[in-house]
Amino acid sequence: MKQLFSVQGMTCGHCEKAVRDAITTLDPSAIVQIDRSSGSVEVETHVPSTQVMQAVREEGYQVVQA
Repeated sequence: MKQLFSVQGMTCGHCEKAVRDAITTLDPSAIVQIDRSSGSVEVETHVPSTQVMQAVREEGYQVVQA
């Protein structure tokens, strides 16, 4: 299922990697597309959105479902 999130605070490639790694730790087969300039993160996964958001928050980013 596709999920769309708005993530605040991603300023560099390392930030993108941290968010991507947090999501793929939950679901290694997740497809993650990140647009750093807009803060948009699109995820295709079977993991509930609440778990995805919690994983991103644990990396230190603010996230809401878009």
